[in-house]
Amino acid sequence: ELGPQEYFSRLQAGRASLAFFSRNVSPSAQPFLEQIENSVEALQDYGISVVKVNCPKEDVSRYCGKENALRKAYLFRGNILLREFPTDALFDVNSIVANVLFALLFNEVKYVETMADLQNIENSLKGRSNMVFAYVPATGTAEHRAVMEAAFVYGTAHQFVLTTEAMLMKDPGSDDPDVSSAQLLFCHCQRALELAQPCRRTPMERPLTLLNIHRHLKLMGAPLVTEVAEDPEKVSTVHLQLGLPLVFILSQKETYEADRRTAEFVAWQLLGKAGVAILPRDAVDLNVLLRSNVALKTPDEGVPIKYLVLEDTDEVITLVEDKSKLEQIQEDEDEEEEDEKENDNQDIQDDQVVEAVSRDRKRELPLEQILTLTEETFPSAMLEPARVVVLFYASWEAVSLAVLRSYVEVSDHLKGTQGVLLSKVNCWDWPGVCTKENITQFPTIRIYKNGGRALTYNGMLGSEELASFIVLSQVSCPLKLATVEEAEGYLRGELPPELSSYHHASVLGVFSKATSVAREAFMEAGNILSGHVTLGMYFEDDALALSRKYAVSPPALLLARSRDGSVEGIALSKQSAQDIVQMIRYELLDTFPEITVQNLPHYLQLRRPFLIMFSNGDIGQTENEEMLKLAKRRPQQAFVTCWLNLKNTPVGHGILKAYFATLPSLPVLVWVNLHAGGQVFSFPPGQPITETNVLSWLEKLKAGLEIPSSTLSEADWKPPLPAYNFLQMMETTVPEFTLHPSFSHGEPREPQPPGSSEEKAPVGEEQPEEPGVTAEKGQSPGRDLRGTAPRLAGREKRHSEL
Repeated sequence: ELGPQEYFSRLQAGRASLAFFSRNVSPSAQPFLEQIENSVEALQDYGISVVKVNCPKEDVSRYCGKENALRKAYLFRGNILLREFPTDALFDVNSIVANVLFALLFNEVKYVETMADLQNIENSLKGRSNMVFAYVPATGTAEHRAVMEAAFVYGTAHQFVLTTEAMLMKDPGSDDPDVSSAQLLFCHCQRALELAQPCRRTPMERPLTLLNIHRHLKLMGAPLVTEVAEDPEKVSTVHLQLGLPLVFILSQKETYEADRRTAEFVAWQLLGKAGVAILPRDAVDLNVLLRSNVALKTPDEGVPIKYLVLEDTDEVITLVEDKSKLEQIQEDEDEEEEDEKENDNQDIQDDQVVEAVSRDRKRELPLEQILTLTEETFPSAMLEPARVVVLFYASWEAVSLAVLRSYVEVSDHLKGTQGVLLSKVNCWDWPGVCTKENITQFPTIRIYKNGGRALTYNGMLGSEELASFIVLSQVSCPLKLATVEEAEGYLRGELPPELSSYHHASVLGVFSKATSVAREAFMEAGNILSGHVTLGMYFEDDALALSRKYAVSPPALLLARSRDGSVEGIALSKQSAQDIVQMIRYELLDTFPEITVQNLPHYLQLRRPFLIMFSNGDIGQTENEEMLKLAKRRPQQAFVTCWLNLKNTPVGHGILKAYFATLPSLPVLVWVNLHAGGQVFSFPPGQPITETNVLSWLEKLKAGLEIPSSTLSEADWKPPLPAYNFLQMMETTVPEFTLHPSFSHGEPREPQPPGSSEEKAPVGEEQPEEPGVTAEKGQSPGRDLRGTAPRLAGREKRHSEL
């Protein structure tokens, strides 16, 4: 919802928007507003924004001043008015989408009223392009919408023609046309090389829906006759993939030309009902009767190919058509069962992220504090003096949308923080930016400073961890300290002002002038750990005195824990950057940690057994002291001593159920080796948990004297439903999914959605164009109207099926 001035100032050249101007919403306009709101998501799939413009009382402009103007909706492309719609013509989502796309594709979809107009279009297309001719009883219907959406996707491959005149569908051989429902014909004008030659027509015999049109056009785009030179059992064509049979004409070298003409004749008769292939007998060793001349392969798995002896082509056609009629009933029943299963699966998502995003898909996210970057604004943003945090995401991908919610929480947490600019780039809209930045997975979060080296975040995707990373990245890592006083203050927790609210263990590297190799490795480790920990560095002449104070010699690490104020000296024996990184990460782990969902991966990476105490709340002081003693004296850190609070981490209930047949009384001490055997042992419930008793029990485990409570399964954890294979769906051999080369930077371009290969010209009715003429060639593809984007969380069936 915008004001008039704000709306017109935001209009972008080439971008379409549907606007409704309103002063006071009357009860009669309420149903229209509800339908407009319901259509927002569908129109967004095509890059069309929907805006309600609130008119001030004093506004007497063209759109706000006249009462009759307030009973209309207006379609703009940029600041050019394309069409005015009476609000009663936009009575539901179908009519809104159909009429808006009809107006936008005015020069691409030809509307005809007379047979002469239709014949003129056919003649202009002969030898050049095919035509899709659709009849709908009225505009604004679901069928009209399906035709316009198909035209949006396939308009660059075929010429679409629409009519509401039933007489234009009249077959020359019949008296009255069947006008009971919408119909669609595929006209093969590209094959008509002479003006007098009529265009062959193939009707779509299924109901006129977007999915059926998509299916029909894929069949029309397949080769008329497929050449086969391999075992028919291994052959797979688009017909079989779409559930249609495949007919093989068995050929011999001597009669190949005649067999080829027969195959083409049969293919025209069965177009849209079955595929036809010609199979030379000498190309493959067929173990069939020599007199067999036809083979039939059905799409059903496990059904063997039938080899037949038929007298003429009529028998081949009858075989397929009768079989299709027989199987149609069974196919409809199977589709109903599949629909029921699909609906059930939609209600119970196997992926919790997808389920959460789908459940909250209608909730608006407050993105005002996050800058949206485009291909034009990204380079200038990199020159900002502030640190620019960029979330690279895909608007159709569930994890991206979930992280976007965390990102909003981070923006609230960092509101008012100087020197930090939060931004986002939708890689689905701007693939060129993401390709240039080498974004290979979604989502990716990076921090840029004055266009220099980018810092990539690879931690947990929650808001707390991400905010901590952004704050820590503001400070140099490692932070170079100039005096002993600064070093001592750093160890006491005197951090830069950016980290005033940050409480964490700090690491100080102490180096002498002679330890340059270790110093360089420590600086490289700082680059790797930047944003994750606070590192300090001291290498002045008196570094030896500082290190001796903590009983170590340079090169060494001094670890200051904020919790108890202690400082621990650690000798730096290994002097490669990766070794230092691993050492720091390990030393920063708590001695006796509370296991949570967030920190569990850090401890699992150690690949050691767990001695873990489960409690329903804080553990008692006595048990805490005994377990802490045990953790501090563990021989060479052979196992992880930890605890889990079921009140803070409720998933612990599920873990205990997996470990024990019945839930034990708490607290309970458990030994489990997840990385070797998966055996679970429970500390005897009658004994007090003391250091001596636990060590004695561990010796019995080592000697094999204890019986495990359970053994965890080695079976792989797999999702209950198969994942979508988007690459397989986007067949590059089909015209509508052709991969387009990049127009700039010399970089490979990501696959664009159907219909986005060129921008549509921003013109209205008063600016007619010749068919096939396109405009705005200078702009890169994918900026304006777009094809139906894959929506992982989408629930509309037409999206998921297509």
